[in-house]
Amino acid sequence: MLSREDFYMIKQLRQQGAFIVDIAHQIGCSERTVRRQLALPAPCKGRPKTPRPSKLEPFKNFIDGKLNDNIWNAEVIFQQLRERGYQGGRSILRAYIHPKRRLRPSNQTVRFETLPGQQLQHDWGEVRTVIAGQPCNVSIAVNVLSYSRRFHVWSCLSQDAEHTYQSLIEAFHHFGGVPETVLVDNQKAAVLSHHPRQGAVFNEGFQLLAKHYGFQPKACRPQRPQTKGKVERMVGYVKHHFFARYAAFDSQAHLNQQLLQWLEETADERCLRQFRQSPLTRFDDERPRLKTLPPTDFDTRYYDVRHVACDAYIEVRGNRYSVPSAYCGQSVTIRISLEGELSVYGIEGECIACHRLSQQGWQTEPAHHRALWQQTLQVETRDLRIYDEVSS
Repeated sequence: MLSREDFYMIKQLRQQGAFIVDIAHQIGCSERTVRRQLALPAPCKGRPKTPRPSKLEPFKNFIDGKLNDNIWNAEVIFQQLRERGYQGGRSILRAYIHPKRRLRPSNQTVRFETLPGQQLQHDWGEVRTVIAGQPCNVSIAVNVLSYSRRFHVWSCLSQDAEHTYQSLIEAFHHFGGVPETVLVDNQKAAVLSHHPRQGAVFNEGFQLLAKHYGFQPKACRPQRPQTKGKVERMVGYVKHHFFARYAAFDSQAHLNQQLLQWLEETADERCLRQFRQSPLTRFDDERPRLKTLPPTDFDTRYYDVRHVACDAYIEVRGNRYSVPSAYCGQSVTIRISLEGELSVYGIEGECIACHRLSQQGWQTEPAHHRALWQQTLQVETRDLRIYDEVSS
């Protein structure tokens, strides 16, 4: 087939008076082709190309089904297509999915604002850092006042119930009061289960904490983390601001000390764009609405019962600790603080022993076993004449 350039050259040569036979020799075609081109008003567009079938074509129904199931991750769909024999690349798959993203259900939610002193949101985060020269994972408990956006951060090595309760107590003292409600997610430290009709069933310890401080416990609906979006955002804020600035700490206490200093100097003074105020400024309106702290704090120590052996020792976490020998054979109550202080109580609630948890074997207080030693030293004495009678 002649090109567009050949068509216009034939026209030009003919206008210059060239013979058809000479034009055919110069172009390299037959005289009949030259006459046909001269009769055309414009060059032919050529034969339409037959489109090649796409490698994705046999799998489009499968892809559409995944999109209908709200699976929009192209990498996940690509791996599933590979398992079904797909030989194409990722780019053609992304090009097919991209125009359909406008049909994806929107995840936008309306921001819910609360009144001053009405709500506190609680959540945990985990960060990799260095303490005392050793890399480790630390947990950070973040508690945010929903109205002022002022928040408190407390770091520890566990996210169990006792540390959850202690983090809230630390936050209440930091704010100088207690809000009306505390919103948590469905962590086992606070929520045992969540029923569609009955709502959340709270942990007994969390209920006692709420009763002690006078707040109403509330839990997010399952798979609805945006309900507590304010605290979710602050967890990320701590990770990407504080831990990006401070990379190592001398101890856990040093980490919490640095957190408090950072809260005072940086976090409380940040500008909230939607309000054009700092959290500390908005907290002036929220402070009077907080409830007064109770005279004593909630006891967050671990609780358990132990039986005193005949040698006046009890077993706690694989080690043995002494108690007064008068309690041999009795049951005693133990309390373990988050700092590792062991307290032992008798039946009537009296404190009978205190120890520091250790991994160095048996912990003994000499005064506890003094009565046992006195009983052991009481040896029966006999007259030596008895042995003379036996030998004779």
